[in-house]
Amino acid sequence: MEERSGPGGTSPAPPAVDDAVTGAAPAKAAFVAVVGRPSAGKSTLINRLCGAKVAIVSPVPQTTRNAIRGIVNGPQGQLVLVDTPGRHRSERKFNKKLRETADRAAAEAEIVLYVLDASRPPGPEEEEIASALAAPAFLSRTIAAVNKIDVPGADIAAAGDFLGLRLPQLPEARRFNISALRNEGLSDLLRALFDLAPPGEPFYPREYYTDQELPFRIAEIIREKAINRLRQELPHSIYVEVADTELREEGGRQRGRQRLWVRAFIMVERESQKGMVVGKGGAMIRAIRLAAQKDLDRIFDWKTELDLRVKTAHEWRHNDEILRRFIGR
Repeated sequence: MEERSGPGGTSPAPPAVDDAVTGAAPAKAAFVAVVGRPSAGKSTLINRLCGAKVAIVSPVPQTTRNAIRGIVNGPQGQLVLVDTPGRHRSERKFNKKLRETADRAAAEAEIVLYVLDASRPPGPEEEEIASALAAPAFLSRTIAAVNKIDVPGADIAAAGDFLGLRLPQLPEARRFNISALRNEGLSDLLRALFDLAPPGEPFYPREYYTDQELPFRIAEIIREKAINRLRQELPHSIYVEVADTELREEGGRQRGRQRLWVRAFIMVERESQKGMVVGKGGAMIRAIRLAAQKDLDRIFDWKTELDLRVKTAHEWRHNDEILRRFIGR
């Protein structure tokens, strides 16, 4: 699937689920908070439903740090899917900030989409989420999706039993078994989301599939490529800061065409971590840069020239100012 967009990253995207909604109906509109524990597949699901890459995806838990919005437009109206950080039990300032971001999104949304991972047994985080959603204020607007049913060894029955035990009043009609990766069961899920949405006018123009601004999208793509290549705890120790973006006219045979020039920094917590990001002979940062450029070229209307460097922001996960800038915005 190819997606193209201008500066705001907001051009048309093909529908992710064919024939999910049909026929004329009163216009509906809703914000949908997508919640679940880390690595449940929330970002993959949102990308699939939106038909475009809205949220970055990684096997590293807690990849999502912000309430990222993806937009689904259909004959029945518009759904704004809000990807939230996975719930993780920790009293560290960084993790508490992530939990606050997810809790705020769920409290403010018209619908809560609870994503469970059928490939793992329920854990303490699952218990916390289900306990919160059992409250009448949430239960009346919650839909549950048991994801990863395609994974070998997935225990769909166990996930269903957990829902039956912890959310016994959640109607069967609002429980779904899906595979976001393989696009299985998403038509019925999307139909149910629109059915639950209240009447309303669209929040965004119908050609939008996300409202993310250019620097944020670039930073997230770079961070995805970095965390998928770095090991151990380092993925949680980095963030990406876009310092400059500029559209430059190309010369020679390409005269008249524009190239997007970007200067960005991968920020690490300690000076000793810079070498791991740069790699031997600069191999690691070059691989990150080339992979990011390839993705950005697919997303935007211009070829991208990325100037990528590494800097230190000492113990940034304990810095309130940095956390306000890069988490929960």
